Amino acid sequence: MAKKRSFGDLFNRIAFDKRAEIDRGDGVTVGAWEEQFQVLAGYVHMRGGEAVMAGRLQGRHSQVMFVQASDQTRLVTTEWQVRDVRSGIAYAVRDITPSDDRLWLDFLCESGVATG
Repeated sequence: MAKKRSFGDLFNRIAFDKRAEIDRGDGVTVGAWEEQFQVLAGYVHMRGGEAVMAGRLQGRHSQVMFVQASDQTRLVTTEWQVRDVRSGIAYAVRDITPSDDRLWLDFLCESGVATG
């Protein structure tokens, strides 16, 4: 049986960034990431599977980041990125899954890929 999650498992601080179009001042807009909010998160590193191993060979790392479900975290889509506040590493959000008890959201994330 899997260990039940608790708030004590949230050791990391992550930021959720959303892509925004910014006017350069000359009539041209460029995309840039803008931080929307920060939360505490837990990480579950993906260990096996052919896709995970192949990704590592290409410099990508997949992991699940779980956060407490809230009005803010429910707004996040796969068009956003997640950033580890301490290390600065950005992760593309590949999938979002609510837990069975609806207390948590799991974000399948991948580093080492273009995030936009």
